[in-house]
Amino acid sequence: MVEFEEIINTRRSIREYADKEVNDDDILKIIKAGMQAPGSRLGAEPWEFVVIKNKETLAKLGEIKPRVTNAPAAIVLVANIERAFYKTVWQQDMGAAAENMLLEAVNLGLGGLWNGVAPEEERMTKIGKIIGIDDIAETKPYCIITIGYPAEGWENKFMDKFDEERIHYEKY
Repeated sequence: MVEFEEIINTRRSIREYADKEVNDDDILKIIKAGMQAPGSRLGAEPWEFVVIKNKETLAKLGEIKPRVTNAPAAIVLVANIERAFYKTVWQQDMGAAAENMLLEAVNLGLGGLWNGVAPEEERMTKIGKIIGIDDIAETKPYCIITIGYPAEGWENKFMDKFDEERIHYEKY
């Protein structure tokens, strides 16, 4: 297991993966990490997850989000609006879950990439149809997280993004 500070500081977007399968136990750990995210209200978290490992399905998703095609696995985060406490800010709960999942991937020696889907209705509808959602009114694809072992040159490593000029105290 990796130290927490190292996980935070080395997580990066992995866009290329080694040709190596991700085991189901690790995928489940990543999903569990997503479910541990803070939500607007306990018991009203909107998240649901669709695990994709089938190459044909990954390729179909890749027609919309090209980075998905060559990933060994992908997890589509879906917001069930009916379950959300605040019906208009479900994206915040989903974003917290997505980041937890990306951090757990690093913890497991894997890499991940957040592929944005929401709020673009057309993209949400197309991805919804691929994963079996006919109407995105109450069940909305939020993002696709690709998961895999980073390809050579794409390892999780520290990239200093600190910029003191972006910090403001008391007023902007």
